[in-house]
Amino acid sequence: MPHTILQAMRYPKRAARQLPRARSGFISLAVVAVVAVVTGIAGCASGPPAAVSNIGYDLGAPAPLGNTMNMPPVKVLAVSAAKNLDTDSFVYRLKYADAQRTGSYADSHWTMSPAELLTQRLRAALASRGPVLTGADPGRAPMLQVDLTDFEQVFDAPEQSHGEVSARVTLSQHGQVVSQRTFVARAPSYTADAAGGARALAAASDDLIAQMAAWLGVQPLVASQ
Repeated sequence: MPHTILQAMRYPKRAARQLPRARSGFISLAVVAVVAVVTGIAGCASGPPAAVSNIGYDLGAPAPLGNTMNMPPVKVLAVSAAKNLDTDSFVYRLKYADAQRTGSYADSHWTMSPAELLTQRLRAALASRGPVLTGADPGRAPMLQVDLTDFEQVFDAPEQSHGEVSARVTLSQHGQVVSQRTFVARAPSYTADAAGGARALAAASDDLIAQMAAWLGVQPLVASQ
């Protein structure tokens, strides 16, 4: 769990120092043996075996939208995001220690970037209400642009966290901005680890998309078509 970083800081540097990862393939047999023994003991004690320690998460099956009203065609561009959200890193924030401090899990990651995961999720959800086009489609339709600003597991205490997703959404047509709004969604994590964070972020993503869909459905540019 991320808060173990803080616990390590309470002990002398020699005890807290971790072994470097073998990026170039050059590591001594002695170190390999030590790592194997430690991993085996830890796996038997409480954790998964090393073979499944590098886990990839996606958002799972999407939750259906509550409102079933039909909508006209809408162009949904690929979700854009800042560089730190444009990788497969699983980001967490130790808010209880320092609200500006973030990190990423060493042995857990997303199957693709959060922006790509949200693009798939959003298009699939809106497709249940009407035709969804991409930016490359030649047809004329209102265009929805989403800028992902937050997608992280936030630790409010060592054993308490939640998933938080926020995005700025812009609806435009013929190059003119029609409406713009920022959405925020949060969902509790029932375990203080990557698995709990993944479930919380999936729930928060579904909440965020439901908010977007409800807002989009009442926009005059869409509702009048």
